[in-house]
Amino acid sequence: MTAASGLPLLKTTALAVGYAGKKPVLDRLNLELRAGTFTCFMGPNGIGKSTLIRTLAGLQKPLQGQVHKTDQTRQPAVVLTDRITAGYMTVRQLVTFGRYPYVSWNLKLAREDEDAIESAIARLSLHSLATRRLHELSDGQLQLAQIARVLAQETSVILLDEPTAHLDLNNRLEITLLLRQLAHEGKAVVMATHELDLALQTADEVWLAGHGGAMLTGAPEDLVLRGSFDDIFRFKGFDLRTGKVLHSPTKTLSVAVVGEHPASLWTRNALERRGYPVLADQAAKTITITHSTDGTRLWSFDGLQFFHTIDSLLVALDKL
Repeated sequence: MTAASGLPLLKTTALAVGYAGKKPVLDRLNLELRAGTFTCFMGPNGIGKSTLIRTLAGLQKPLQGQVHKTDQTRQPAVVLTDRITAGYMTVRQLVTFGRYPYVSWNLKLAREDEDAIESAIARLSLHSLATRRLHELSDGQLQLAQIARVLAQETSVILLDEPTAHLDLNNRLEITLLLRQLAHEGKAVVMATHELDLALQTADEVWLAGHGGAMLTGAPEDLVLRGSFDDIFRFKGFDLRTGKVLHSPTKTLSVAVVGEHPASLWTRNALERRGYPVLADQAAKTITITHSTDGTRLWSFDGLQFFHTIDSLLVALDKL
């Protein structure tokens, strides 16, 4: 397990999940959700991510084993992939559903319920959307409204099943960073996701569903260095150690790059994509990145020809 400062809020013992009469999709799971930890749950399609999320949330019975809730005051809050069909509901009404576990039989909201709803709406900057119908929202706005509902529930454990699916990069990043922030404020947050790049850069811990129903857990960096991701996903043409697509050299001219970061990084990327072998030393050509007197970047090789863009540099190299 990853070292974490928070107390365990939910634990599993020899947990097996799946559907009755069938072989478990995930088996012998001994997991801990700790306060202050943002966990990304990953694995190939069909491995059982949604099934585990539903089981941890108490929406599906385990095949074997147990889920122990050490925080007995609240049920875990959950955001599933199921599409909301009540499209004429407003954002405020959706957030209000987060308070229903606490209201009396007449569904009358107390002052503390109203405060929790307003706080959640404010936290996610949804005041301008509070009266909008759900069918009028973008996918990203709808996910933020779902997370506001979870916040209004005021639970210490949050479980999400691919909340960033079908979103653009800005929305994926915004929601992921928000969930990490919520975790670091003292909640235990688990997000099932396919977003490998974001998970590696934001998760405190990764649950990696592996072969035979097992689960590998640990800091993302440790799982990368152990080769766990490569073993599970069997990447083709992608080097996880560098986070780059692998390009086989097709040119005979070798080059080296000298200059500022990040310009040198993107220059090497362009050269490798074009098929040039990029070497640290003893290259046939050295490309130097400098600045002109007006502050614009200049690319040159051999100090003889200067270029204002990477594209023009590549065109000149191709002619050598």
